[in-house]
Amino acid sequence: MHKLSSIAAAAAAATLLLSACSATGADTDDAETTPAAGGEGGGETLIVYTNSNADGRAEWLTEQAAEAGFDIEVVGQGGGDTTNKILAEAGNPVADVVFGLNHMYFSQLVAADTIEPYEPAWSGEVDPDLADPSGEGYFWPLVQQGIVLAYNADVYTPEEAPQEWTDLWNDERFHERYETVDGLGGATTQLIFAGILDRFKDPEGDLGVSDEGWEQIQGYFEHGNPSVPDTDLYLRMAEGEVDMGQMFTSGIPSREEEYGVDSEIMRPEFGIPFAVEQIAVVKGTDQTDQAHEFIDWFGGAEAQAAWSAEFDSMPVNEGAIAEADPEIVEFHENLVQQDIDWEFVAENIASWIEKVELEYVP
Repeated sequence: MHKLSSIAAAAAAATLLLSACSATGADTDDAETTPAAGGEGGGETLIVYTNSNADGRAEWLTEQAAEAGFDIEVVGQGGGDTTNKILAEAGNPVADVVFGLNHMYFSQLVAADTIEPYEPAWSGEVDPDLADPSGEGYFWPLVQQGIVLAYNADVYTPEEAPQEWTDLWNDERFHERYETVDGLGGATTQLIFAGILDRFKDPEGDLGVSDEGWEQIQGYFEHGNPSVPDTDLYLRMAEGEVDMGQMFTSGIPSREEEYGVDSEIMRPEFGIPFAVEQIAVVKGTDQTDQAHEFIDWFGGAEAQAAWSAEFDSMPVNEGAIAEADPEIVEFHENLVQQDIDWEFVAENIASWIEKVELEYVP
């Protein structure tokens, strides 16, 4: 994985080209901003909820959107927290658009009737199998992310490293050398637990999971090294406090460069959880046209190519893939996706997280 860090500088330069005049440093309140193509512009601020706001994403998106004629406010929280916020605001929504959540969360929003269908202008440029499985067009894909265990390549070879998550707590070599996360509202953490618990499905078990499955979660917390508030995993790896921890694939290259850590990822034979980040219109918005226009812009090939160049993400838009760095594309295409029963997960994830918080988090 550490090979990807060599493209960081090139990615920054590519962004300037792909975004057609970078908006970095632009004044988002500039009254002379050109309205979005096909839109009226100059309307009320568009409220955008997301869990994909870290590492400068919220600032970049706000600036780029301003260049395209949109006045937006990005409200970022973890995936579970964002989902719960929209559910709590049903009938009296604050947000106009939501993006970054995966199928697991969007299925909850669809079931609660909190988002409404819309077919973006770029719908024909993405694989429909990655979108709303109902075919009703409630949500559409933007980015694919692998959810992985990243480890310090200077500490472990691929053969010495853990081969799957359960090795961390079942092999004493890794005890207290992996970071555990007790803030369970984020999508990355919830997807990791989903990937673990789905393997221990038991209709007779507590919340559909066998006793052995819950023992894995207990072991995760008992033998891990708790995360430190406001301290990045890669900083802790650089300082030797831990050797590994959870990460989303697009977050790795920038951290390798910033903290000087060469890392690799664990590659279980059965694969890793994938998050296909989606975008949708929040039901009840009073800015339906602007929400549609924003989605048409942000999910389009040009904006997604620029997003990929800036944040090392794997787009799903065919035009953006063609412009993406070949190393990013090759890396993600070589990842094995874990076969997870997402319907089972969606039905149980909220109860699982509640149980983990009450019974296992120290």
